[in-house]
Order: sequence, then structure tokens, then C-alpha cells
Amino acid sequence: MIRFPLAAFALSLLAGCAYPYTPPALPPVGAATPAPGGVPVAAAATSDARAPVTILVSIDGFRADYLTRGLSPNLSRLASQGASAAMRPSFPSKTFPNHWTLVTGVVPDRHGIVANGFTDPARPDERFTMASDDPYWWNAVEPIWVTAEKAGIPTATMFWPGSNVAWGGTEQTGAHHAVTGGTRPRDWQQFNQSVSDRQRVDATIDWLRRPATTRPRFLTLYFDEVDTAGHEAGPDSPEVNAAIGAVDQSIGRLLAGLAELGQPANLVVVADHGMAAISSDRVVPLDRFANPADYVLVEDGPYATLRAEPGHEAALEHDLLGHHDHIDCWRREAMPARFHYGRNPRIPPYFCLADAGWTIKAKPPEKPFAGGTHGYDNADPSMAALFIANGPAFRPGVRLAPFDNVDVAPLLRDLIGLPQGQGLDGNDLPFRRAFRR
Repeated sequence: MIRFPLAAFALSLLAGCAYPYTPPALPPVGAATPAPGGVPVAAAATSDARAPVTILVSIDGFRADYLTRGLSPNLSRLASQGASAAMRPSFPSKTFPNHWTLVTGVVPDRHGIVANGFTDPARPDERFTMASDDPYWWNAVEPIWVTAEKAGIPTATMFWPGSNVAWGGTEQTGAHHAVTGGTRPRDWQQFNQSVSDRQRVDATIDWLRRPATTRPRFLTLYFDEVDTAGHEAGPDSPEVNAAIGAVDQSIGRLLAGLAELGQPANLVVVADHGMAAISSDRVVPLDRFANPADYVLVEDGPYATLRAEPGHEAALEHDLLGHHDHIDCWRREAMPARFHYGRNPRIPPYFCLADAGWTIKAKPPEKPFAGGTHGYDNADPSMAALFIANGPAFRPGVRLAPFDNVDVAPLLRDLIGLPQGQGLDGNDLPFRRAFRR
């Protein structure tokens, strides 16, 4: 476990948090920003010797190279004064699997959130969706806020996928959402997309206004507009650029709130995946090479999952398996080892993956479409995700080599004082040269 000296607390305020959140121009690095009432931030920090907190921020769908567009001065400042990298998501490069990996440190094949929607052979009449909060779906691997709460470290989560679940509990039969047992963060919010970014940031800052005895030491914060714009208009659209600018202002609001409180913070800013442009001109219809009578299509899009109709397995495998133009298809258990995916029974028996930018459909599309999506090969550059770490724990100006997002949970354990977990798929090796000793 790595420990960081108290003397570094004020550095986060000068290196990461000491500039306004809607500036016409960024002040010089290291300049102190006046807090409300004219009290300099550095002075406020010394008058209230606050212990640093760790804040994990997700900007859903923020592709790694969005940072180079010159539209996000707050994020760019955090990156230049901290550590940054292009981070590989886990496979499949979907929202819920990767958010759960980021807080558990294991791949989706092991933690069981294998897609944004799926079924379980043990519960064939039920389906997991992004609104599912029955602990049954989530209980395979403990998330970091549960580990922290068990260790007496108070936590608070603003809209992180799965943080509303009473982890380890059991939903009672016949009782609507009643759960016996389980652990949640000390404070958490049920996701509602209509809650504005301003409300999300201000609620996070309000949690930190509490006295030290009840103040959370680990927090999460989630923004979704960059992903939404990417899906609707594509990654190279004006809409995505506007969303990048908007979320950057929200990051600035967070930094200003921290500075006003004199609250040192280690910020870990991540995305769950990137985004690729799609079009109705790049569609692979399954019915061109496989007989629809032989299978049930479970999911389509950047990848497709299928089940064979009873007795049709041989016919389906003959037509489906192998390489086709712009897609590859495998039996679940024969997927390439680098994906670390295919052992979990929640994954359907057959899996087809499209080239980035291509879409798998049951048949040719009836109407033209364009936009963006994700879920492709996690090694494809278009799927690379944002990673920034800034605060008293980190040296400035460190550009890290690309790494896998299973390493984020071990990093968070270091920052909040938990021992390295047992049986994780990641470790903190990628970050060690970025730590301030």
C-alpha cells in the first residue's frame, strides 16, 4: 500500500483545483484562485487541514483523443498537471460491463455484468437491463465502495452504475424491490438523466461540506452527455464537440467547489469506452449467410449474440462460424483469449464481432441511419477511453503507456488506503512512476 505525505495536500489545490470553472482564459499554472469573500484558496486550505478525498469521475463515452480537440481546458489542465493515458476498456466495450470493471478490478467474464442486457440460464424468464438492481445480477464480485464501507471508510456515489444495489443482499420473493441484507455506499443517488450536471456536481460538493467525522473519503460522479451525443450524431459531430465543452465546464465547477472548500482531492477521471461512427452504408445482414430459421438473435449492433434453435446447431455452425466480410463469428468458448470473454454462462452460445464502424443486423436496414456506437474490439483505437489522475498523490506531466481498465480499482485502493485485493485481474503497476513519493 502506498501512502502520501500530508505536506502534499495543498499541491492539489495549486496544481489541479486552483482555477475558475468558466474562465475566459486559464490562469498561470500555480496561481491561487480567490475563494468567495476574497480569501485565497491556499489560505483556506491551511485554515482547515482537510484530509484528501478520492473522487472517481466517469465521463461516459469520452474517447481518449477527444482530449486533443482543444475544447476541454479544465480536463487538459488536469492532464498536464497530473498523469494521463489512453486506457483500454474491457471487452465488450459497453457501458455497464466497463463501469463494473472499473470499480471491481476484474473483467466482465468474471464479474457477471457481461453486457448492457442479458439473461442467465439459472433465471431464463428474467432479463438484466440497465435498470436492474436485484443483487442477484451483481453479487459475483465486491465493488470498491463496499470494501471501503466494510473498512470504515465512508463513501458517496453520484449515479455510478450498480451503486444503487444492496451488494451481497437477496431480493425477497413477492416483495417489490425489498432486499434482505447487503451493503450500499453510505450515500447514493438513483440514476435520473434529467438531473443536470450542475445538480450532480453541487450534490457532490455538498457531501464534502460535512464535518470530518461524516465526510465521505471516496466519491464517484457520473456524466452521460458525451456518450448520448456520440450515439445520436457520431463522434466527429458538432454535437459531440458541444458536449465535450459542456462536461468540461462541469469539471471546472467541481474544481471550483473543491477550491472553495479548501478540499484536497485525488481526482481519477475515466471513460468507460470510446465511440465509432456508424452508418447504414456499413451493415452486415446476418440473413445473407445464415438461415434465420436456425437461430434466435439475442443482440445485434457492433456485435451479435445468437442461440441455435433446438436441433439446428450443426446447420448454424456450418454457415455462421469463421470469417465473413467485416465480421468474425465464434462459439462462445472459442473466442480469442485476448478478449478474456466467453466462459460466463450469461454469454449466449454464439458471438459475432464486427469491424469497428460496421453494424450487424438481422437483415438489411429499411431506413438510412448514421450516428455512433461502441462495443467493438477493445484494442481498436476508436474504443480507447480517457484516463486522467490529478492530485496530491500524483506527479505532474506524466504520460502513461496505454493500460487495461482492470488496473483502475487497484489504483483506487492505494488512494483510499485499502490493501491490494486478492484475485483481481489488474494491479497498480501502470501508475507507480506517476506517484508522488
